Amino acid sequence: MPQKKPCEGRKDTMTQTYSIGIDVGGTFTDFVAMNTDGVTTICKSPSTPSDQSVGVLTGLHDLAQRLGLTLAELLARTERIVHGTTVATNALLERKGRKTGLLTTAGHRDILEMREGLKPHRYNLRMASPEPLVPRDLRRPVTERLAQDGKVLTPLDEENLRDECAFLRDQGVEAVAICFLHAYRNSEHERRAAEIVADMMPEAYISTSSDVLPQIKEYERLSTTVVNAYIGPIVKLYMQRLTDRLSAAGYDGPIFIILSHGGVTRVEDAISLAAGTCLSGPAGGIAGARACARMLDAPNVIPFDMGGTSTEVSLITQGEVALTSERGLAGERIALRSFDILSIAAGGGSIAQMRPGKGFSVGPESAGAEPGPACFGRDGQAVTVTDANLVLGFLATDALSGGGSTLDRAAAEAAMDRLGATMGLDRIAAAAGVRRLINIRMADGIRLMTLRRGVDPRSFTLLSFGGAAGLHSVEVARELDIPRVVVPTVASVLCAWGMLASDLRYEVTRSRPADSSGMTDQTIQRVYAEIEAQARAQMPSLPGIKLQIERSAEMRYGEQIFEIDVPLDGIDFEAPALVDAIAARFHARHEELYTYASPGEEVDLVNARVAIIGAVDRGDVSRELALVMDNPTPIGMRHVHLSTGPAQVPVYDMARLSPGHNIVGPALVSSETTTVLLCHGDRASLTPHGWLDIAVAAKSSGGGMPVKTDHYQPADA
Repeated sequence: MPQKKPCEGRKDTMTQTYSIGIDVGGTFTDFVAMNTDGVTTICKSPSTPSDQSVGVLTGLHDLAQRLGLTLAELLARTERIVHGTTVATNALLERKGRKTGLLTTAGHRDILEMREGLKPHRYNLRMASPEPLVPRDLRRPVTERLAQDGKVLTPLDEENLRDECAFLRDQGVEAVAICFLHAYRNSEHERRAAEIVADMMPEAYISTSSDVLPQIKEYERLSTTVVNAYIGPIVKLYMQRLTDRLSAAGYDGPIFIILSHGGVTRVEDAISLAAGTCLSGPAGGIAGARACARMLDAPNVIPFDMGGTSTEVSLITQGEVALTSERGLAGERIALRSFDILSIAAGGGSIAQMRPGKGFSVGPESAGAEPGPACFGRDGQAVTVTDANLVLGFLATDALSGGGSTLDRAAAEAAMDRLGATMGLDRIAAAAGVRRLINIRMADGIRLMTLRRGVDPRSFTLLSFGGAAGLHSVEVARELDIPRVVVPTVASVLCAWGMLASDLRYEVTRSRPADSSGMTDQTIQRVYAEIEAQARAQMPSLPGIKLQIERSAEMRYGEQIFEIDVPLDGIDFEAPALVDAIAARFHARHEELYTYASPGEEVDLVNARVAIIGAVDRGDVSRELALVMDNPTPIGMRHVHLSTGPAQVPVYDMARLSPGHNIVGPALVSSETTTVLLCHGDRASLTPHGWLDIAVAAKSSGGGMPVKTDHYQPADA
């Protein structure tokens, strides 16, 4: 008999302790409980957008039932909870943050509106200027001024500051951003201003640039601080509700929040740095993908995360994910470091429609969780990708949330008939068109991450995860000539699983420690020693945590206006010729990115950065399963509509597959929370961990062609 798979759990729950990962998505909230043996139990529960903490507690109750425990018993045995949330993301996307005021140096109140002198789409002459998060009347100038080296030119006028605070208070402002010129070199004025605001507006959320982003570049620092203030109260309210509900349910252990850079932090730190949670959920998926890449010994991987609302793609090159500070969200600049993730408005809930004068489109609008796709049976009228997959036979009616709910095929067919009527197509042709268009959109997103960056996707493995990815990932890979797709057993909840594979991470940055003419070994050593001590002071003292140090620098040639991130791992900071070693690393990195370097040019070190990483115990997540050499047996047949017509295809239960099993398409592989589609020529084997390892048939081989398999009797699989 094969060993149990990582998604099945065990019955000896009374002696086990657990770590729990929770990922709140737009449609479902995902849960992963990992016990001390590394065995995982998964659960999905509908998200509750009005208050995500309600859905979290409901899902935890369902998770406890799966383990044969009460909620109180599960929480009593839980050592830690790691959580990813879309609260900040949704507040910014929907512009539903709190009323925010800005205190800034006199003469600089319009930087937020002027941005960098450029529109987000600079060549779109018809594009209106983005509406700033803080209107001009709430951007209040304060008399004070620092020089670029941090020396005080004009002392802070506290009487003027109090007058401006009184104005903001009278306007009903709930959050205050404080960003003074050159405060990254001297935070004295901002600290004093925060004290005065706290005294006059005790209920306000306060965000200072010297805490949020203490580094050079005025607009980036200002915008990030404003975003932090704008969404901070929303994040704080959610975190308080969540911790209160968990405490009332009996949980007294630590709660960690995953940040956009893939590291986890304490709840109180996440509240202070709310802008750092804007890519919280997707970052968990990329962290999980990185762990999967290491288990597969696949250095080059494209994480492909398709959920109900959106699809996120990224790149893992030589086992590492690129970090960037060039990202934004909803047109707002957020200069905090994050995983380099591209989000595509394409998911299982993406709405298909004919737009008058614009033609046929799928997305970016999503049906969400309430009411959801037509097939959810909640009176939703929108036609979605999920409805198309159900109509084409790729989804079973019990595929929703592990069989806990039933999909309404009749509602999906009626909705697809309405859509088809607007296009002059029958039901099946309309559904096939929905799938074809969403696959092309997602393939184009991968092209943005690869081909347009000079990366050949054919040398990468596509890692498919997210509840909706299995039905699309192989066809998307075929569109791009990617030869291999891997689907983990925890694919539908990989974001939550990845959070349990994430480490504590605290970063400290210091701007302009030295320019090209003033860098010495002693200067660099002193700066990095100081910020390392500051980062270590932020790391909580927890048992069993092993600390690691990552040093990096943002550097540029003297005449450039943009800098690049240069990892400094492997450089001995105690050795002589430190400046030369760092400069050489920069030249090599510049050539790697842009195919040329200029060793004779002066080099500026703009930002020095240290990350302290606390490695956490992940349990035995990489244990392998027993090899089984017999042929897998289908659990039934299903009538589906492939690209060339109807066919009967075998359906396999992923939980019954083991290493040594092989499957030839066309076929469906079904698990509790996702389904994988193999077309003609696709071949799947099982990795030592029980994951699907798919060799994708080339387009020229006729992938998608049906094969008759009439020796099985049709069954409702």
